Amino acid sequence: MTQLYAQPYDISATGFYFETYEQYADKAAKAKNESGQMVEEFEIQFIDGEDLDSEFAKALDLNQVNVKRFLELVNEWEDHEKIRFAIAAGECGYSFDLEHDDIDLLDVDIYGVETLRELAEQFVEDGLFGDIPERLQFYINYDAIARDLAVEYSETTIAGERFVYRCG
Repeated sequence: MTQLYAQPYDISATGFYFETYEQYADKAAKAKNESGQMVEEFEIQFIDGEDLDSEFAKALDLNQVNVKRFLELVNEWEDHEKIRFAIAAGECGYSFDLEHDDIDLLDVDIYGVETLRELAEQFVEDGLFGDIPERLQFYINYDAIARDLAVEYSETTIAGERFVYRCG
């Protein structure tokens, strides 16, 4: 379960923990500062949950406006969708409307490899450089291909897992 904390911007008010939007809405409606006035603004902090959900929250720039949709998507989206969003928004700088945009339409190529060299090897194996006779495969300079790939591709770590990606 994902646990969040609503920290009031009003320093005379006390924050609260929550796990669902209903809990947040209920506690936020009751939050008052020491003068008895309603608290209106909160900083939403990711406290506990899956590492991938933490990365998702960071890429989303979790706040009180999008907390409801975040809590819905944490349970709806599969890991590959959260990774796609974290790379697209966090690394590529794409803006994304969680209510209306389709995660699959983000123009990001993601490869589950550790390094650009591994991506170079995968590209050669997949035939992106054409058919290479077996006797010549030992002469391929994968490091040189990896350096060339570095012009368009980057490496990142999301929730402890390495990826190579390219922003479209």
